[in-house]
Amino acid sequence: MINPQPVSLIIDTDVGNDIDDALAIALCHTLQSFGECNILGMTVCNDDFYSAVYTSVLNSFYGRPDIPVGLVNQGVKDKNGKFLRYVSDLRDKNGNFVFPRKISNQNPPYDSVKLLRKLLSSQPDKSVVIVMIGFSTNMARLLATEPDEFSSLTGTELFKQKVSFVSAMAGDFSDEVQKNPTMQNREYNIRLDIKSAKYFFENCPVEVVFNGFEIANKMLYPYKSIEQDYSWIPVHPVAEAYKVFTGKPRDRATWDLLSILYAVRPDDGYFSFSEKGTAKVTDEGYVIFEKNEKGFHRHLKADDEQKKRMLSLFIQLCSWQNSKPTQKCGKIVGINSEKSKVVRTAAFE
Repeated sequence: MINPQPVSLIIDTDVGNDIDDALAIALCHTLQSFGECNILGMTVCNDDFYSAVYTSVLNSFYGRPDIPVGLVNQGVKDKNGKFLRYVSDLRDKNGNFVFPRKISNQNPPYDSVKLLRKLLSSQPDKSVVIVMIGFSTNMARLLATEPDEFSSLTGTELFKQKVSFVSAMAGDFSDEVQKNPTMQNREYNIRLDIKSAKYFFENCPVEVVFNGFEIANKMLYPYKSIEQDYSWIPVHPVAEAYKVFTGKPRDRATWDLLSILYAVRPDDGYFSFSEKGTAKVTDEGYVIFEKNEKGFHRHLKADDEQKKRMLSLFIQLCSWQNSKPTQKCGKIVGINSEKSKVVRTAAFE
């Protein structure tokens, strides 16, 4: 069944600190190629110029160079993002970039908050899904904005008017962590900017659906797929980044991909849900979920069969040969397999 209306997405990412952001962006582009979503723009919450450059590289690679990209202003930068510069600056034998991009020193990215206000103000009410797969810096700052040339509404008012819900990779809702939160088991996207996370999740005026660390922690994207399934092109910007990031044949968790999948296919049975409640961010960076029928928060759950189904889907969609838009013909729901070997024939419903 084809989505009657593509889901309008804004993706906020800390691409560069891990490789799952790159896979998540690849997944989203494939879903757009099949008519399931429309990426309005991407904002980067990792304060690294090459995070924005690499994001632009991916958008160009997938045939959508004009997707606007914003970069956080004086935000958090945690790691050196070793694959960002390496992949972005790859050159051919003639000295030309292997991967084109729109962003450069001469054409810098937008300021993230200004871009968010511009994008939201132009959209129909309650039509946008925000996907947060990084720190809360950009979104917290957006909520705190005053009226400007794009809208007479404050940031919170604009968010409430235009956003349907938020799909966020944040927190850890496992029983173990909820019962015994420690400084060691704090979730990465929260602890890197606790102040912003606390502000955003306390003040977000629409529903937030959390994808906790515990779901995909053991849903590992296979390195074997990176070696085999991206070979339809000599050098692939996601596969190359994966190899540089891991440094050796190593599978990596698929945290951020789940937030993309839920944002685009919320009703397709990939997940079950917690009761409604409030996910409170403490001053130390713990996320404590408290049940509350009037709360604006839920967190996702998934059993082993759901995880298996999602991982098979990710293997198929992330490596899909979709540098050009694909004719709308149905949803890819899984992969055909023979002795566990990935086959390129898609299964449709």
